[in-house]
Amino acid sequence: MLILYFLIAAVCCAADQLLKKWVAAHIALGGARRFLPGVLRLTHVRNTGMAFSLLSEHTWILAVVSALVAAALVWCLVKGKFTPWEKAMLALILGGDLGNLIDRAFLGYVVDMFETEFVNFAVFNLADTFIDVGAAVFCVLYIVRTLREERAKKHDLEASHEDDADSR
Repeated sequence: MLILYFLIAAVCCAADQLLKKWVAAHIALGGARRFLPGVLRLTHVRNTGMAFSLLSEHTWILAVVSALVAAALVWCLVKGKFTPWEKAMLALILGGDLGNLIDRAFLGYVVDMFETEFVNFAVFNLADTFIDVGAAVFCVLYIVRTLREERAKKHDLEASHEDDADSR
């Protein structure tokens, strides 16, 4: 089953890299194309930082952090006590992280291409989408599982106290 999670990460990373290559080949730097009119356009932007161009002068720091995050995610997939769905979300995050890490390590910047038309928001890429969606869904799944486990423990504890009272 572990191979499935690494396959998910590899597919996400490959899809991100292919889209970035396509954008770089078909849209001039700073140029744009309509994608979903009124919603999203494809642009070609180079971002040496992270979201909203934070740390834009420290690409190497972001690359190191990205590599450490990738290592932590691999550890979580191999050794972590997560449900299959939680691991699938970690794999999405890993794939996105690797997609951006490849750009930072080999280009010195990340290729971003999705620009929202309905709201002024940072231009982002497919890797960012995998990271954000994976993280959001992981958090929901983890919280729901934790709440269920706590409720089950509480129920078991109450049942145990009732059994103790009945045996007296």
